[in-house]
Amino acid sequence: MLQLLRKIAFPISLIYALVVYMRNFLFDVGIFTSKSYKTPTICVGNLSVGGTGKTPMTEYLLRLLKDYRVAVLSRGYKRKSKGFYLGGPESTVLDLGDEPYQIHKKFSKVTVAVDADRRRGIKNLERTANPEVIVLDDAFQHRKVQPTYSILLTTFHNLYVDDWYLPTGNLRDAKKEAKRADLIIVTKCPTTIGEEDKKRVMEKLKPRSFQKVLFATLKYQDYVTDGKKGIVPLAELKNTPLALVTGIASPGPLVQFLKTVGINFEHFSFGDHHHFTDGEVERFKEYETVLTTEKDFVRLEGRVENLYFLEIAHSFSDEDAAVLEGVVQGLL
Repeated sequence: MLQLLRKIAFPISLIYALVVYMRNFLFDVGIFTSKSYKTPTICVGNLSVGGTGKTPMTEYLLRLLKDYRVAVLSRGYKRKSKGFYLGGPESTVLDLGDEPYQIHKKFSKVTVAVDADRRRGIKNLERTANPEVIVLDDAFQHRKVQPTYSILLTTFHNLYVDDWYLPTGNLRDAKKEAKRADLIIVTKCPTTIGEEDKKRVMEKLKPRSFQKVLFATLKYQDYVTDGKKGIVPLAELKNTPLALVTGIASPGPLVQFLKTVGINFEHFSFGDHHHFTDGEVERFKEYETVLTTEKDFVRLEGRVENLYFLEIAHSFSDEDAAVLEGVVQGLL
């Protein structure tokens, strides 16, 4: 039914594409302006509406930047706070939004702020935190800021070149805008990806001479955690009545991984950034163990007992990892 509705909405997608084209054109000719900043900025983003692994990529960069004063600036999607908000000891997921709050909890030395107005957010961060580098989370389409370095993510099984505009497809920005990226990372690649697969992707993406293309696979831990001291090996969950709860754009890889390692579960799948109702939470409590994603965990913590999440991270070849390390060193 969803696919049928998307096809019916094709005329709307043409209007959306025209609006996107005009907006980018106005930036390209200088009617709309982009502003750069003295603080180095690294933009992490995509051309689609989600599911490319932006948060794990931001976390990967934060580990590379661990010896520097780092700030992360995000929009804070579905947060309750308004304007510029700087994360602090008393901040909650409602103040920051799920993904920024996840980073705030996980990286205690990193300054995390949210603001839909990226210019105002950067200005306030420079004034209050004096960071050595700012990571702009999910900001590729925010052209009012000219980042120092741009990283564009696209998934192996749904490359942006094969996609179409909303609502028929998942694109929220034009394919040609990939030209603004300094680095393109193809995420969620098969663990068995070979040189022929990479060559095929490169032929589709047609990167410009200055653009590097890296390939990343998802790495899952062999245990689940409650975010504190509770750790349970995946092998111990094979005979446990288990609910898998996901409110992310693309749960497919996680579902496939759990099936591969022999975990049986009932999957409760919701839309990205879903707000779980009390009625939904009551259903989850019927299970001995509730497994979720790290992003969903911050919205369910304290509402469900025996709640665990499975950590994921991007994994690169030694050669590609060296490229990312070089990017960081080159900026600072």
